[in-house]
Amino acid sequence: MSNAELNELKQKYVAAGAASPATAFADRAENAEIWDADGNRFIDFAGGIGVLNVGHRHPKVVAAVKAQLDKVMHTCQTVMPYEGYVKVAEKLSHIVPVRGHAKVMLANSGAEALENAVKIARAATGRSNVICFDGGYHGRTFYTMAMNGKVAPYQTDFGPMPGTVFRAPYPVPYHGVSEDEAIRGLKMTLKTDANPKDTAAIILEPVLGEGGFYPAPTSFLKKIREICDEHGMLMIIDEVQSGFGRTGKMFAIEHSGVEPDMMTMAKSMADGMPISAIVGTDKVMDASGPNSLGGTYTGSPTACAAALAVMEIFEEENILEKSQALGEKLAARFNEWQGKFDCIDHVRNMGAMAAFELVNNKTDRTPDPELAAALCKKAREEGLILLSCGMYGNTIRFLMPVTIEDDVLNEGLDIIESCLESLI
Repeated sequence: MSNAELNELKQKYVAAGAASPATAFADRAENAEIWDADGNRFIDFAGGIGVLNVGHRHPKVVAAVKAQLDKVMHTCQTVMPYEGYVKVAEKLSHIVPVRGHAKVMLANSGAEALENAVKIARAATGRSNVICFDGGYHGRTFYTMAMNGKVAPYQTDFGPMPGTVFRAPYPVPYHGVSEDEAIRGLKMTLKTDANPKDTAAIILEPVLGEGGFYPAPTSFLKKIREICDEHGMLMIIDEVQSGFGRTGKMFAIEHSGVEPDMMTMAKSMADGMPISAIVGTDKVMDASGPNSLGGTYTGSPTACAAALAVMEIFEEENILEKSQALGEKLAARFNEWQGKFDCIDHVRNMGAMAAFELVNNKTDRTPDPELAAALCKKAREEGLILLSCGMYGNTIRFLMPVTIEDDVLNEGLDIIESCLESLI
């Protein structure tokens, strides 16, 4: 079917809140390129929102999923377990830097991982409250919506949010929130709203994802660890977007050396297959009772096969080194643009998790979300899929596959430069 025919079906049958505004429909993809239903080619700088760090349809992942389809597709692992689930758990236990011996629960999505992390934290501590941060993003289920540090568009139409979720500032010096101010705000939250003896966990992204790609300083993460230890609270790190090689290490928290009690992950864990994980210290993970965790499709055989293949790819193809190299290439180009364009400011990257701000002027750092939207729209018209994000909607983020070929990368960056020249 053509794009036009598919758009007609979308308008008629897909709920407005779930329908994509894009009018081109993906037909096939390979590494960092997508072709739509009319045969038009796009360079993919979004990666399905950070899901495709090893590229669209990596051959090793495709082969692993096809092989699994010839064996078993579903039993529900709580009814009859299978090798893939326990092998993924074993692998994650060895590579995820939580305190002590790690145990694992698999789920289907990032939001589901965060929901279960809160359940486990409550069971392990006997407490109910959680503290999250301004700008954080954790999902679209009801409890994760309450945890998000941004109202629109996630909470806007859905009525009251669940209670026992409290907020603290995230350190973003560029927007006037220093690390000291963030710690002061957290300590004030513990005094005014979330009594430590009733607080199960502090939950944060080591690099804000939807909130604007701002990395938390190592010193800040260490202070969070100290505050959690002081009050017997758990430290939960959300690596759904920053994990699996995006920042040049397998997990962003590794840059700090801090060991949390639990971590959540999803997105690039299985190169597009739906799977997520909660990994935590064994005593924490074992705190809830029999049959208290799980779901019909959690850790499905095909998704586990894909996840195992992804972890082999990291070992065999130097993905972490490629992420660092990609980050260096992006940083070099961003720095050129910052000197060339008055609208570009605060270029930054941690590995290949890279971004810059679009501003009206660099003196007062006034965000320009209209330019960000126009750039993404113009880039799409020129064959490049590009995403914005941030509390003010003015951050341009880069989530292309780490495996992107240099010529495709440079072609995409040239499109951005050309679009900026035409828009300003």
